[in-house]
Amino acid sequence: MPSPMVEQLLHELHSTLTLRKRPEDIAQLVLDLHAAQGSTLDAAAEEALTKAARNALRNIWHGYTSMREDFARPVGAQRQLGRAAELFPDLPAVPAGAGDDPARIEALIRRAGEQIGRSYGENDFGFDRMNRAEREEAGLGELSKRRYNKRFRLLRRMEAKLARLLHEQQRREMTLTGKGALAHTLPYELFAADPDSAAFIAYMTARGYMRSIFTNGKQRRPYDEVAAALFQRLLAEPERTNWYAVAHVHPTAEVLAQVSDEDLTQLLVRWNRFLRQVADLLEDTWNRAPLERGTMIVRPGNDSSTWNQAAQAWNTARAHWFAVLVELGEDAILDTVCPGKVPRLMAADVAYWHRKSGGGLHPDTLVWSELPLPWEVLRGEEPCPRSLVAQVCARHRVDPVAGGWTAPRPAAEAVPYRRTPELVHGVAVADPLMASALRSAGFFSGRHQKAAADEWL
Repeated sequence: MPSPMVEQLLHELHSTLTLRKRPEDIAQLVLDLHAAQGSTLDAAAEEALTKAARNALRNIWHGYTSMREDFARPVGAQRQLGRAAELFPDLPAVPAGAGDDPARIEALIRRAGEQIGRSYGENDFGFDRMNRAEREEAGLGELSKRRYNKRFRLLRRMEAKLARLLHEQQRREMTLTGKGALAHTLPYELFAADPDSAAFIAYMTARGYMRSIFTNGKQRRPYDEVAAALFQRLLAEPERTNWYAVAHVHPTAEVLAQVSDEDLTQLLVRWNRFLRQVADLLEDTWNRAPLERGTMIVRPGNDSSTWNQAAQAWNTARAHWFAVLVELGEDAILDTVCPGKVPRLMAADVAYWHRKSGGGLHPDTLVWSELPLPWEVLRGEEPCPRSLVAQVCARHRVDPVAGGWTAPRPAAEAVPYRRTPELVHGVAVADPLMASALRSAGFFSGRHQKAAADEWL
């Protein structure tokens, strides 16, 4: 039974799986966890964690951080529910927190609609409202036209709010999964079963949650020397390690080889389901404003935020799906169904920056532009076997295996640890106080972003 201090630290680490804590903060929590346990760290792990935790203390002395430590949460329907309680006093009391629960909101809309003879989804103000004769026939003769219209409008607005809430909740889920895989879904009991596994998962998740930096090069990879040191501790005691929990965030061959077929199948089912959800969101975004597939440069009308969140979620889910399929020995499925990767949309000024600095269109964009759309592949409307993907990759001189197009990516090598920078609209600045001042002044936004990035990066 862990001590109260160890239990508290494990709960704190678990809470970070849905927050945007800096990796340095997690490193300090891991050091505190080992101190509370009285366990000894090997030299490599202690050196790596101490180096990262030192930067956490340095940021505290300089004003901590100017960046939000949570992912944006959708605004619930609390205000609309309060108004519904005023206009429909016969409805049962709404419990606290119901404004964030789509099922309860829909149930209330339906029950309120019954009181004015309105069915769910009848939102046309010209055709779906009752006239005086219809109201009298429905037993609503005492309800004036004005009072009836107010109730009808409210329910119509509540249905629109419910649709927005569902969309924003889905986007948040896509963001968490795209950056941190299934870490945020781990229940505390599974997460905390092995403290060393919990430390690795929390640190890897924090690294995955790091914000993108405004650059014309590659983004930093999550697996750094601190994560590698924590992972080596897991390999040193494989019998104690919670490999199933680790597989939620780090699906390498050596991890998945330690997971039972039953647990691997559960992961495969979850990733299958998630891929279809992401494909639906990608299709919906595409149908509202088709993209320029040949360049993936944003055009007017494109919902780049939703597309990029969904694209990252798709690529993460696809990579995990590939890895689990191979470990289960079911990769022959890819010979029939091998959906491609989905690139993010790029702003025109960033694309120009790439060209100006000697770069150009990424070869993966060319491969994507020639393959069937992912949602068409999953529905079986367009064939996309592994052989087709390999042919298109060869045509554009892309390695289909190393690039993750036809097989899981090779295990990543650890990158050097670098301190998490303060960012303003993706541009790195000197310290938290400077970041706060620049953000308040509106720097690094709009057409000035490129010039500012050239000066400050």
